[in-house]
Amino acid sequence: MTIATDIDTPTELTLSERENDQSYQMAQAAAVAADDRKGENIVLLAIGEVSSLAEYFVIASGFSKAQVRAISVNVEEELSKKFGRKPRNIAGEQDGTWVLLDYGDVIVHAMMAQEREYYDLEAFWGHAPKLEVFLPEVPTAPED
Repeated sequence: MTIATDIDTPTELTLSERENDQSYQMAQAAAVAADDRKGENIVLLAIGEVSSLAEYFVIASGFSKAQVRAISVNVEEELSKKFGRKPRNIAGEQDGTWVLLDYGDVIVHAMMAQEREYYDLEAFWGHAPKLEVFLPEVPTAPED
């Protein structure tokens, strides 16, 4: 395996610089798509700042196998629609306790709460910066 060492990789990107980065836009869109299917405890990690594995991890919990699958299907559909991207690899669809969508630069983990607690990806990648997830605001009903 060869690792490119001559490529300048910025580690301290500002929010405005991230907003112009397609990988970041995809990660945010994946988080929104997970939220659309009632994914809980959605986390966005900038693992590209500590690893060459990918730029971003999106991690979301579901509370049933059907919900985990629904989260992953919705993420896949939304990223295809908005960015014209399909995952390079999908793992765990049959079992449904942990579905992984690998886009290369963005890796999405939809997991049952038990698997998430057991594998604790946030602790394993704890040295990666945790970024704010920007979810659309839900309009509130006007008060009379």
